[in-house]
Amino acid sequence: MEIDEITLAKLVRVYIKIRTARQELVTKYEDELEKLDADMTKIKKSLLAYCKERDVESVRTAEGLFYRTVKQRYTTNDWESMGKFVMENNIPEIYEKRLNQGNMKIFLEQNPDKFPPGLNVDSEYQITIRRK
Repeated sequence: MEIDEITLAKLVRVYIKIRTARQELVTKYEDELEKLDADMTKIKKSLLAYCKERDVESVRTAEGLFYRTVKQRYTTNDWESMGKFVMENNIPEIYEKRLNQGNMKIFLEQNPDKFPPGLNVDSEYQITIRRK
């Protein structure tokens, strides 16, 4: 099936129209979601303050239960020392297994003769449409 120039132009015009409408919906959704998230954050702060003031971990109400927990995040600002510590203590499992996509692409472009064993590459064509 051959598509003529008029049909191609129409497909691009309709696509841009749909994309614009979709973006308007996304923007509206994100704005409303941001407001709801801000309201929820205020409520959570009030409930945390309540727990702290009364030194309690949980409270049951007629509408439901709320409780506080401690969330810990671990970070480092000294990767060299952390790397040495990991090696000295043989604990590589504290690292996450993932590749930096951008850095891997650059490495392969700069070193076409070096392909890491076990590396999988998934490529697919995509269409990009721009306004004129």
